[in-house]
Amino acid sequence: MTNSTNVGAKSHKSAKARHKLNSNLIGIECLRCKTKHELADYFTGCPLCLAEGYPASVRQLYSADAWQVNSGHKGMTRYASCLPYTNFTTLGEGGTPLIAAPALADGIGTGAIFVKCEGQNPTGSHKDRMSALAVTRASDIGAETVIGASSGNAGASIAAYAARAGLQCVIVTTHDMNPIWRRAIAATGARLVEAKNSLDRWEYVEKRATEDGWFPVTNYINSPVGSNHFGVDGLRTIAFELFEETGAQGVDAIIVPTSRADLIWGVFEGFRFLKENGLIQRVPRLYAVEPFSRIDSVLRGSDYRGNFEGHTRQISIAGSTVTYQAIDALKQSQGGVVVVNDDAAVSDQRILAQNGFYMELSSAASLSGLRRLLDRGDIHADERVILIATSSGYKEFDF
Repeated sequence: MTNSTNVGAKSHKSAKARHKLNSNLIGIECLRCKTKHELADYFTGCPLCLAEGYPASVRQLYSADAWQVNSGHKGMTRYASCLPYTNFTTLGEGGTPLIAAPALADGIGTGAIFVKCEGQNPTGSHKDRMSALAVTRASDIGAETVIGASSGNAGASIAAYAARAGLQCVIVTTHDMNPIWRRAIAATGARLVEAKNSLDRWEYVEKRATEDGWFPVTNYINSPVGSNHFGVDGLRTIAFELFEETGAQGVDAIIVPTSRADLIWGVFEGFRFLKENGLIQRVPRLYAVEPFSRIDSVLRGSDYRGNFEGHTRQISIAGSTVTYQAIDALKQSQGGVVVVNDDAAVSDQRILAQNGFYMELSSAASLSGLRRLLDRGDIHADERVILIATSSGYKEFDF
């Protein structure tokens, strides 16, 4: 597939804005080349890096006084001053519990384990934090239809938020999407389109975005960049919540189930913001968990633009590609990556459930990853660790 040119917000100028951009939002910056760009939509990431053949995502930049927590609000609206929009389409996302798991910590030999339960978001995953802002952006620039490629969680989330905003929605998936997700998406009135495989989904999204002006919430180029950059900013609020819940000393390491790294990048970016504003002294080490070697291969010297085939039942973190943002988050946080096979994840899914945490298989792999990181000496026995539980096990279909 040929990489497409960037689609900017200027094509929607005639549309009536429904939301107001945050005045603390001062610009856009490329993660890779650090070039500053005008405030617009960069669906294919930094145009300069794309032209060089090294796709890379962009980040929003905020003024120094953006950190103004609204203590009277809950969830993501608590951090509106640090988000692209101060009012946005919401279903009450954010504010998920952080729960100590002392029995797990004693069982595997680490100082403390906490579980961040993102399955308690409105549609049952961390994707809601992203969808809230991505759909708001689509509405603001006058888009009538949003589109995304998804194997499940993202599709269910985008569809729900599009319905809330009164926008049309199309989710592009493959024939093996489980019926639980299918039913949830169809119930919102969204349309499901089937592609032959994961990469073919992107071609359909690209066509609709470039030819019809539909708003792409997820990536559509290969090699990929992250999802919509306005939306990914919502994932920063996980870091903000963890900071408020654990204090300035925080935790030592955070383990994140990872595919194309929207989540781990968002968590890193949130902590980076806190450090730049003098609220914390250090960023916790971030460790990506993957079901077969992709990011691991890149950290060992492979080109991040390559294709890394593998098979897994960990559907939410499957896929054969790597993004620049994944490598950047791990290197800047001085973290790393760990590969967890399905058997280990299945075993730890059962153990987590026996401790009260019924997670999807992809999330349960975080505990398996912690075991391996302890064995390797990457995490020490006296350290405090957070597992990100991206979604609950109730969404999974029997294998």
